[in-house]
Amino acid sequence: MKFKLGLIWRILIAIVLAIGLGMLLPAIHEGFANWFVRLAATFNMLFGGFLNFIVPLIIIAFIAPSIAKLGKGSGKLLGLSAAFAYGSTIIAGLLAFFAATMILPNFIHQSTNTSFAEGAREAGKAFFKMEMEPVMGIMTALLLAFVLGIGIAAIKGRTMMSFFDEFNLIIEKVISVIIIPLLPFHIFGIFLNMTYTGEVVNVLSVFVVVFVMIIALHLIMLTIQYTTAGVLNGRNPFSLMKIMLPAYLTAIGTQSSAASIPVTLRQAKKTGASERVTNFAIPLFATIHLSGSTITIVSCSIGVMLMNGFDISFGSYLQFIFMLGIAMIAAPGVPGGAVVAATGLLTSMLGFSEAMVALMIALYLAQDSFGTATNVTGDGALAMIVDRFTKKV
Repeated sequence: MKFKLGLIWRILIAIVLAIGLGMLLPAIHEGFANWFVRLAATFNMLFGGFLNFIVPLIIIAFIAPSIAKLGKGSGKLLGLSAAFAYGSTIIAGLLAFFAATMILPNFIHQSTNTSFAEGAREAGKAFFKMEMEPVMGIMTALLLAFVLGIGIAAIKGRTMMSFFDEFNLIIEKVISVIIIPLLPFHIFGIFLNMTYTGEVVNVLSVFVVVFVMIIALHLIMLTIQYTTAGVLNGRNPFSLMKIMLPAYLTAIGTQSSAASIPVTLRQAKKTGASERVTNFAIPLFATIHLSGSTITIVSCSIGVMLMNGFDISFGSYLQFIFMLGIAMIAAPGVPGGAVVAATGLLTSMLGFSEAMVALMIALYLAQDSFGTATNVTGDGALAMIVDRFTKKV
């Protein structure tokens, strides 16, 4: 039996090794330490460039076929399911924004005149530069994905649907075989640079604060979802949450909404939602409802921005949250898929650098399983809400 180390453990090992080597190498040999940090910076430059190149393709490959398939649903049931899923995701994002902007500034402060991300890049510059221009911008990719998805649904284009199904598989393979396995090395390079510049203690303290806040927000969001479902259906929300507990625990273990569908479906039926609605809504929500992941992305991004001394305005974040709700449809069904899908918006709308994106990914992956568990458990509440409004359909 082969032993497979999970992604979160690989990330943690990469961080520990980077911190250890960052402290040890300068004491052993300054010249070798410089060379090694530059080597890591070269890898980060190549990986970051490839990630920027692939993000628009991820958006098209996942959003276009998802919208095309949504068009095959049944009228009111589909419309309400999609509306409630999107609304729940937006509420989760707003909850995270207000909590993070009130709580995190008390714990996170920019420690130097120059942001740690800039300092990290200055510590070790790549041996060479290579431009990897994306084929299109993020907004262009989103618009194209919508036009193609709606068009395929309208004309029932089997040829185009077949093309996008295969394109989806190709991009999913790129993510699972190249991007996800190389993420620990990318994060290793970033933390090596940060240790080299003496900023790592500040960053790790942020990890702890953000992690605790996110878990609390997940529980608050689930309470809001099940209180709403309970009031509409005359049920005790905490009893309903207890029924969905097996789905929560399954998602923590698998880190995948898709892999948790059988358990989520079984438990959702036990809440009293009709089989007609649960059979339709639960698989759909596994793709389009990511309230837990949205809480994590918004909270982590605010933490990273505060560390870098960025100004955070509600207006810009409101746009980001609305776009994030759409981009989450493009989240591949692999651990860390949601944050990979969001990287384009982080760079284009919030001005994240490559180093900031890498830190964002590390923060996100530290609790990815809890975000997925919140997504999955919330699906049961939404199924009950949809069932309440579609009983006569």
